[in-house]
Amino acid sequence: MSNRKAELLMVSATFAWGSSYLLMKIGLDSISPFNLIALRFGIAFICMVLLFHKQFKKLTIDILKKGILIGVILFLTFSGMVCGVNNTTASAAGFLTSTTVILIPILECIIKQKLPQKSVMVCVTFVMIGLYLLTVQDSVAFNIGSLYCLFGALSYAVYIIVLDKVAKENDTLLLGIIQLGVASFCGVICMSLFEKPSLPVTPIQWAAIICLGLFCSAYGFVVQPIAQKHTTPERIGLIFSLEPVFSAILSYIFLHEVLEIRGYVGAVLVFCGVFFSKLHTK
Repeated sequence: MSNRKAELLMVSATFAWGSSYLLMKIGLDSISPFNLIALRFGIAFICMVLLFHKQFKKLTIDILKKGILIGVILFLTFSGMVCGVNNTTASAAGFLTSTTVILIPILECIIKQKLPQKSVMVCVTFVMIGLYLLTVQDSVAFNIGSLYCLFGALSYAVYIIVLDKVAKENDTLLLGIIQLGVASFCGVICMSLFEKPSLPVTPIQWAAIICLGLFCSAYGFVVQPIAQKHTTPERIGLIFSLEPVFSAILSYIFLHEVLEIRGYVGAVLVFCGVFFSKLHTK
């Protein structure tokens, strides 16, 4: 797969994740956060196993261990995001979660002991300013919810970097499927310990959970390992920053939510940052 095709594939996954905000709003009306994580990743895992069960003939202990590792990190990412949204404003949560885009080059700098390229940092700066204008309505209050969101962002940055190491030398489809099962299993454990297990009540809530499982989880998080095999962590982080832009577009189409002028300026800056980063990687 070419670099361009891989990144277009990642853009499609990010678009699917952009819809997750709408679907989670509906799903969380009847079930608790860990319950939601367990259900969405459980549905995704069962679906992918049914579709690709023959692929498990290639399963090795090494792939299983790496799948468990990235599955646990994926669960930590969503735990931070969900708990953050429940303890701070949605706008602040959206911005703080998106700090993944700047955490990736920082972590890469520490690991490689080498400063990132100036072009990368310029693009990241464009994106961060754009994300702030797009997502933050008043201000970012620093509270326990903010800490949860930053934890989720850091976990996802670690996830992307770890996935970069394991995806290039393993069966990415198997890794993607295993991580879904692990994330669901971790959700079941936390749900049993901290929440009262329940199921969606209305057909609309069931539809939201199923869509979260099939499109946002099964498609998005199986596609990411495949795409990341052919690009860099920095590029994945920048493409991920398009998620709130897609979320805003979908909110406008389905919920008729209109952005302020600063929101549109922010969206343009995010697109510019991602576009210019592509020009500098050719």
